[in-house]
Amino acid sequence: MMNIEELNLPPGFADILRKDIEKLNPVQQKAVEAGLLDLKNSFVIASPTASGKTLIAELLMVKTILEKSLKAVYVVPLRALAMEKFERFREKYSQLGIKVAISTGDLDADDIWLAEQDLIILTSEKADSLLRHKANWMSKVGVAVIDEVHLLHDAGRGPTLEVTITRLKKLNPQILFLFLSATIKNSDELAKWIGAKLVKSDWRPVKLHQ
Repeated sequence: MMNIEELNLPPGFADILRKDIEKLNPVQQKAVEAGLLDLKNSFVIASPTASGKTLIAELLMVKTILEKSLKAVYVVPLRALAMEKFERFREKYSQLGIKVAISTGDLDADDIWLAEQDLIILTSEKADSLLRHKANWMSKVGVAVIDEVHLLHDAGRGPTLEVTITRLKKLNPQILFLFLSATIKNSDELAKWIGAKLVKSDWRPVKLHQ
């Protein structure tokens, strides 16, 4: 498996990653070998739960922020998940000078203060609200991670999420998307929709036994 030292990462980034891992797992390596760190392509990652998809997102977001001076948004379906990601990312990446923020509340506010932040965690409803309020900083987003993207098929949340993705793409045609899911069935179609590379894997950290 590929060592962290082999990756083309900004200064200090590898040191932070090594506190948790020394080598990429098969899913992560497959994404890197497909060109994740070139910052030129969107990706759809379809792999089992706990297979390291969040680290793939971190690699793409942090590299984009530090090397392109653009923002990253991480969109999740639930407030509890948003808080979990916020605390994790802030603890790790404030060391690199990255300003991490979370916004999941008032859907009638444009949250101007987010313009000063680098990595912003949002619920899909909040992301939709910010776009509808024409938050100017959204045009500076270089990468948008959509976690649990299979919810596009959900009757309640799906339309909002689809509109959010469509608006982001229209606002910034150069934006890179990273779709993450463990249960997505039409990953080929989603990859084609956003012009992304597809990385599929059945690898699990612990094998399932019946």
